[in-house]
Amino acid sequence: MPAAPTIREALDAARQATDRIEARMLLREVLRQPDAYLLAHDDAPLTAAQARQYAGLVARRAAGEPVAYITGRREFHGREFRVTPAVLIPRPETELLVELALRRLPAGAAQRVLDLGAGSGCIGVTIAAERPQARVTLVDASAEALDVARANAARWAPANTALRHGDWYSPVVGECYDLIVANPPYVADGDAHLAQGDLRFEPRAALVSGADGLDAIRRIVSAAQRHLSPSGWLLLEHGYDQAGACADLLRAAGFTGLLAECDLAGIVRVSGGRRPGASGG
Repeated sequence: MPAAPTIREALDAARQATDRIEARMLLREVLRQPDAYLLAHDDAPLTAAQARQYAGLVARRAAGEPVAYITGRREFHGREFRVTPAVLIPRPETELLVELALRRLPAGAAQRVLDLGAGSGCIGVTIAAERPQARVTLVDASAEALDVARANAARWAPANTALRHGDWYSPVVGECYDLIVANPPYVADGDAHLAQGDLRFEPRAALVSGADGLDAIRRIVSAAQRHLSPSGWLLLEHGYDQAGACADLLRAAGFTGLLAECDLAGIVRVSGGRRPGASGG
């Protein structure tokens, strides 16, 4: 019976199926040890059970399964969030939406925030954790997604988050907020990217939104003014080529002070504006 590999040997073998960073992430998951341990003990042998478990994780990654779903977590804005195949995997570009939201929420102010299509809760929960005086309501049509968001809220912001199950504004009829944020589905039905990479494994309902990808954004923009305070803001993440269409929708709905902010790649990723009739910047 062959001896179990050392940490170094296991990592070297895994790099035939995945890259160096992912190989380390998966081995950290098996050993429950940080990178510093892997480096300092690279000649330590794995047990037979650890070797089998690691080989299984590497095989799942080689088949295309996202690392975040294999490990059940992903870092976002400096916090670790639980993720499952019921939610989208938090992405670094979405941190821009959080940063823009925080700029519009003064520290210490008891403002109300609505996170539509919350998924894992990474947006709304991060805002709640960074602004503990704010009250953040997270809405999602998927009960399974809300279970994930609930776990993340309980870990990072249990005192100032609330979760509602329903489609867009339906669970908050008659309620108004100082800020509405959303990272809604915005991929066009039939887009070739849906058959590539991590998107193959992510929930289709959280990705696809009609023939042009704008159905959800249209619904959010058209009804937003009924749920915004007099000077409230709406901020939306959208696709790389949808900034112009989003600006048109916001303008047609009467929003003022329109913004279009680029991510680190220089792509306009977030658009928004103030409630129709609001003044000021």
